[in-house]
Amino acid sequence: MEYNKLIEDFHLGDEIEGFYILKSAVSRVSSSGKPFLAAVLSDRTGNIDAKVWDYSGPVGSVNEGSVIKIRGTVSEFRGAPQITLSRIRTAQNSDSYQLDTLVPIAPIDAKDAGQELRELVDSIEDPDYREICLKMLDRYGEQFYILPGGKSMHHSFLHGLLMHTLNMVRAADFLANLYEEVIDRSLLVAGTFLHDFAKCDEFVVSQLGLVTDYSLKGQLLGHLVMGAQEVASIAKELNVPEEKSVLLQHLLLSHHGEPEFGAAVRPQCAESELLALIDLIDSRMEIYAETFVGMQPGQFSKRVFALDKKIYKHQS
Repeated sequence: MEYNKLIEDFHLGDEIEGFYILKSAVSRVSSSGKPFLAAVLSDRTGNIDAKVWDYSGPVGSVNEGSVIKIRGTVSEFRGAPQITLSRIRTAQNSDSYQLDTLVPIAPIDAKDAGQELRELVDSIEDPDYREICLKMLDRYGEQFYILPGGKSMHHSFLHGLLMHTLNMVRAADFLANLYEEVIDRSLLVAGTFLHDFAKCDEFVVSQLGLVTDYSLKGQLLGHLVMGAQEVASIAKELNVPEEKSVLLQHLLLSHHGEPEFGAAVRPQCAESELLALIDLIDSRMEIYAETFVGMQPGQFSKRVFALDKKIYKHQS
């Protein structure tokens, strides 16, 4: 029996006991009519599917995002590793475990990243766009710096939103200079900086800081609409000219590119077009990076839901 072994080091036949995060849990019924729990366990190194047969609780979806203690055996299902659990319970106050081995954290220095991002905001030449960004940072800065970038799709680790935003603002800064004849750098950098800020109100997070669900406003409005509303409110408070406010709102409302991908409107200016492309690039490259973890060169992955295809890891 191996205790608190990291998920990335699991091998077929390993007997595991220890503490992990219950990333997701769904109660189901087998073909024979017996209840079972289909779950995903995680630690800072990755995820693994888990099954608890002939089980109807008490651990379930209400415990998503919390620490649990398990005992089980690593097996394989359809070519992918999974762990079959014989015991599962929520962690107790008397339990001892290391949180830094459980919670996935962005591979960045958060303090340095925050400082670099603030310097890029300070470099916005247009005072109206710059002041809107600074006002938003004052309201949500602490939360923004630690929040994951999503629940599961990409950057779903602590400081993930900071990492995603910094990557995108760096790209926006470079591309604004490359295409300076058609791009207003101040508008593009401001819109890129602000594009996901409303995730601070869209997400529900666990005590560990991981996203477990979406708020009522997050489900009924979404972060694109919520972000545009917040920008409109701040712009009005700061007496920003209406056209600037509307342009910035447009960038936030259209940054998913197309309605089928969640955009409220399609991009209709050069800056919104470029923002949507930058967002697509960074999100997809992170999905590649996360999928490559644990893969060997020369392997194809299983189908990646977010990309709707398998991907190939070649020799570096």
